Amino acid sequence: MNDNYTRTAISLHWLIALLIFAAFPLGIYMHDLPLSPYKLRLYSYHKWIGVTVFLLALFRIYWRATHLPPVLPDSMKNWEKFAAHSAHYVLYALIVIIPISGWLMSSAKGFQTVWFGVLPLPDLVDKNKELGDQLLQVHQALNLLLLGTLAAHVGGALKHHFIERDNILARMLPFLRRKS
Repeated sequence: MNDNYTRTAISLHWLIALLIFAAFPLGIYMHDLPLSPYKLRLYSYHKWIGVTVFLLALFRIYWRATHLPPVLPDSMKNWEKFAAHSAHYVLYALIVIIPISGWLMSSAKGFQTVWFGVLPLPDLVDKNKELGDQLLQVHQALNLLLLGTLAAHVGGALKHHFIERDNILARMLPFLRRKS
């Protein structure tokens, strides 16, 4: 039985995490800026990151479905296993749903998403200010849920590394692996 993630799974995990850690503060920063070419450029970057996360998430879900993750150790309590699996399912759902909510919002607000300034993506809904405002609230709420779920995910990984002193975190950071 293999208790390690594949290199592809590890790479996708950290690449998506890095992109989220760039997009989240960028979204907060740019939101209240006055309308300007600078703000529009930041919005473009934010959208590029979101579309990239969405595409990587689809590939990651495919990879996970075709490459089973390592099983959690028997030393973990059942509620911990349930919490870990639940957090992973919520994270997978959010890395797909949040970019879609942003794309829908952008479409409703009348701003087409153009990936990397080259590939125009179709608008998903017609321009509608009220819908755009509602989708902004949905996008923000989902991001807060992501923030809370990520905090629990990171907290659990750190608990296992520093308190339980097991190899749970080392499965995603192989350089931490302890000798058995």
